[in-house]
Amino acid sequence: MASKTTLNAKNLETLGVERLAALLIDISRGSAANKRLLRIELAGMQSGEEVAREVTKRLTSIDRSKSKVGWRRVKALKNDLDTQRRVIAETIAGSNADEALEVMWRFMGVARSVFSRCADANGTIMAIFRLACADLSVIAKAAERNPRRLADRVFSALQDNEYGQYDTLIEALAPSLGVKGLDHLRFLFLEWSKLAESNLPGADRATAGPSDARASYEDILNLRKRDRTIRTALEQIANAQGDVDAFIALQDAQAKSEPVVAAQIARKLVDAGRPDEALDAINKANHTVGHPDTFEWEVAYTEVLEALGRKEEAQEFRWHSFERTLSADHLRAFLKRLPDFDDMEAEEKALAYGYQYPDVHRALAFLLSWPSLDHAAKLVISRATEFDGDRYEFLTSAAEVLRENHPSASVIMLRALIDFVLDRARTARYKHAARHLAEAKRLGAEIGDRTFIDSHEDYVAKLRSSHQSKTKFWKNSIQEH
Repeated sequence: MASKTTLNAKNLETLGVERLAALLIDISRGSAANKRLLRIELAGMQSGEEVAREVTKRLTSIDRSKSKVGWRRVKALKNDLDTQRRVIAETIAGSNADEALEVMWRFMGVARSVFSRCADANGTIMAIFRLACADLSVIAKAAERNPRRLADRVFSALQDNEYGQYDTLIEALAPSLGVKGLDHLRFLFLEWSKLAESNLPGADRATAGPSDARASYEDILNLRKRDRTIRTALEQIANAQGDVDAFIALQDAQAKSEPVVAAQIARKLVDAGRPDEALDAINKANHTVGHPDTFEWEVAYTEVLEALGRKEEAQEFRWHSFERTLSADHLRAFLKRLPDFDDMEAEEKALAYGYQYPDVHRALAFLLSWPSLDHAAKLVISRATEFDGDRYEFLTSAAEVLRENHPSASVIMLRALIDFVLDRARTARYKHAARHLAEAKRLGAEIGDRTFIDSHEDYVAKLRSSHQSKTKFWKNSIQEH
């Protein structure tokens, strides 16, 4: 049974209304976010319209703010925005879908202001606007707006999509737009595409002098941006309508030769039951087999072969693709299609192949990601001299993964990092190298005599013999130890 002091709703109810009210006042002091929540709850006691007014007031404040939002304040802004979003989607929409739709459009409208002054390197703020687009889908269905009017709103929004906040808008609202709305939206974008360059803002170039060169360049960039917006929107509309031919018609010859686009076209044709055309489309791509940029092309190619009934050929291609790239995805797709027990034998064959792969870094990355840590450790130990200590992030990550069950291999990774730093006299990394040396010492104590690599003492002695003059490193080393 829970203690009477456990924080839960039932226990808090025993405090009584007056005491809880006093506590909420105390808790809200110094917290603007808590005060806003309380105001919203109080507004909700009156009507949904009052809640909408409170949220709109807050959104207006966010929109008008000129303050820069550094990384320390991003979390608070994210929480504030998410609170407003949830109130719109849950509280306002529950009582008045039409009102909620308008307020959610207002919410999306603050994106320009927010992103113009916010450092959103990890995408936490953008994630909130992605959720809001999804909310728009649900609210729009409930509101049952006229499809043409909704299309007008979508068109207007996508014309102001500077930060990509509306990238998922067409997909989200496609069910509400329906055939009529999507057709009208396509018409609007086609009409925009016909707008003569001379009619666009800043396009009076006939009398432009040298001083207007920068303005002309900006006009060109704006035109390109407009064209990208139009093409992307028309592609999304074609996807929403399931119109493969419309999607293909939007791609010029150069686009069709790009592996990613060719893969997209081929997949759409396969889904439409047109595998022969899909094969023709995917073979038009200029690709280098095994290049990282052609992975999607390779996967789509096997899907086309499967659709044509050429399953053995598809399997051969998957295996050869794995041999070239050590792609775990290609291998998984290959194994998935093998009979029971055959897949186990093939997996062992693949791991053995990966162990002997010429590029030791790619080999280790594959074995770690599979994962097969035993094979990875064996690789590290047997090919210790091949590792490039300049690959800081990769080797430190590998050392961390191997640390618990394969400390000897982890030590080898750390020593590769240390040796590179000292051999190349990379003074900026001395502190990191000293930390790695301290970590290697701790792992060495765990290993004891159960290894064939040099003891930590012997390794340090060799370092001192070769790098005694690097006093900055040794000072850092003393501090780490």
